[in-house]
Amino acid sequence: MGYSAPRGTVDILPGQSEKWIKLEQLLRTIAANYNVKEMRTPIFEHAELFNRAVGDTSDVVSKEMYTFQDKKGRYISLRPEGTSGIARAYVENKMYGLPEKLQKVYYMGPMFRYERPQNGRQRQFHQFGVEMLGVESPYVDVECMLMAVTVVEALGLQNVTLHINSLGDNESRDAYREALKDHFRDHLDELCGDCKARFEKNPLRILDCKVDAKHPAMKTAPKTIDYLSESAKNHFDKVCTLLDDLEIDYVIDTNLVRGLDYYSHTVFEIISDDPKLGAGATVGGGGRYNGLIEEIGGPATPGVGFAFGMERLLLALDDEEDEDEDGLDCYIMPLGEEAKDLAMQIIAMLRANGFTCEMDHVSRGLKGQFKSADRFNAHFSIILGEEEVKNEVVNIKCNHDKEQEVVPLENILAHIENHLSGGHEHE
Repeated sequence: MGYSAPRGTVDILPGQSEKWIKLEQLLRTIAANYNVKEMRTPIFEHAELFNRAVGDTSDVVSKEMYTFQDKKGRYISLRPEGTSGIARAYVENKMYGLPEKLQKVYYMGPMFRYERPQNGRQRQFHQFGVEMLGVESPYVDVECMLMAVTVVEALGLQNVTLHINSLGDNESRDAYREALKDHFRDHLDELCGDCKARFEKNPLRILDCKVDAKHPAMKTAPKTIDYLSESAKNHFDKVCTLLDDLEIDYVIDTNLVRGLDYYSHTVFEIISDDPKLGAGATVGGGGRYNGLIEEIGGPATPGVGFAFGMERLLLALDDEEDEDEDGLDCYIMPLGEEAKDLAMQIIAMLRANGFTCEMDHVSRGLKGQFKSADRFNAHFSIILGEEEVKNEVVNIKCNHDKEQEVVPLENILAHIENHLSGGHEHE
């Protein structure tokens, strides 16, 4: 029988993986500019972590998690998002006791949700996320949003808008929760079963329902910013002022609540109308979550973060020409067994000196080997046959300017370096 990848997963093949590497390098560079350090957490965690942190009324926990029992009967879940694992590691490793109060970390890797697969959304998908823990300040909110904007700008996405809203502090959320219940109480019979369950546990989740999104009651629902406490309003006003000062375009979107239960105060999404993604595409988003660390057993610790789906970010790189990618430095072309033995020594020497190399392993003629050199976009072809072996030389051909020279074995490295430094750059 034949085997195929499980539904909702994809293989990342050579030719595609280079784009992933390029995106990862860009994200790491931006993280370094913001002094954000990498943190790696397990791909699976105890299921209870996500139930507590994400919220059992969220779609992620109630419908989409991959949860199983291990051999000792413990419930384990593949991570559906990155923040909960970072929060758990922050508490377990007592990072709240470090000298620097503000800890800024990022993660990058696969997440898992049992969703209906569609273009740009798989059951195994990848996220890049940032968490800034330890300081409650509108300045940190704005730094977090600024970093997210920097990512999309670095990718060259067009027509990008930052959408922001405030869910307020606990006092604000309590007042807003009661207002929502008063509003939806008379419409409960018209809403889906999930919304009825959310009504008592977390009515905020009703606003995030995809089934009832077009119900008239959704449009007339109370707005979070109308129920902000004075303290929460001051926080949000300062966020807006800072964004204005930085000349960051934004829209106050009162319908924005985000899909996970741990958010408070500032929430945001980055929306793009770039043709590569389609009109109104959400590229990524996040917000502040001041109660999360406390919820999972740590000390009261404010936090703010964001996450991007990396598959969506990759779409921004798809238009780049393959020719823009560097090829190999050298393709070694041996003719005969003795030449192969020598080629192995040459290729090892070149790689040890930092050059990217490949050689022919299937004993083809020159015509077939030159075709491979072209496919690899090799800068140099290094040709050696019986005569070259006997005379301890090689033929080095620059595939860009077509110049070819006979070079003694001991001069190969110097020849290539001199050629590159003499103005013959990779095209």
